[in-house]
Amino acid sequence: MDEINLALLIIRVALGLTMAAHGYNKFFKGGKIAGTAAWFDSMGMRPGHIHARLAAGGEVAAGLCMALGLLTSFAALGFVGLMSVAYYTVHSDKGFMILNEGWEYVFMLGITAVTVAMLGPGEWSIDHAIGWDTDLDGYTGLVISAGGGVLAAGALLAAFYRPPATES
Repeated sequence: MDEINLALLIIRVALGLTMAAHGYNKFFKGGKIAGTAAWFDSMGMRPGHIHARLAAGGEVAAGLCMALGLLTSFAALGFVGLMSVAYYTVHSDKGFMILNEGWEYVFMLGITAVTVAMLGPGEWSIDHAIGWDTDLDGYTGLVISAGGGVLAAGALLAAFYRPPATES
């Protein structure tokens, strides 16, 4: 059993810190939050200044919760929601491979988060320490993470995504 707990800890921490780093970069690297906001505006996620902060904050929060094993299925929901929006707005028309800015990377982050939600965070997690790990995994974890994430992304896109007109 310790091997399974170690494996879950490794994947949670790697996955979570990867997502948190993406949020950190949106806040503090490159063009910082202002540059991220301008990019969001240019792709049709308006108002960009709000969506940039929500995306960056969501990435940091979901990532840290995943790494800690805190509210793991809901952290996975955040991953799926964020990555579904990224897929739809940026990557969907570029094929699978990330080398061409395709959707391979966002797919792997989302599907791995769903897998962790279904398996549960393991005994070496905050969820286990407070007794939440057995109630929110399995099919419940699948519904929360995959279903909730896709629904949240769809609602956000329907309410706010207005892509720029393409030239013909």
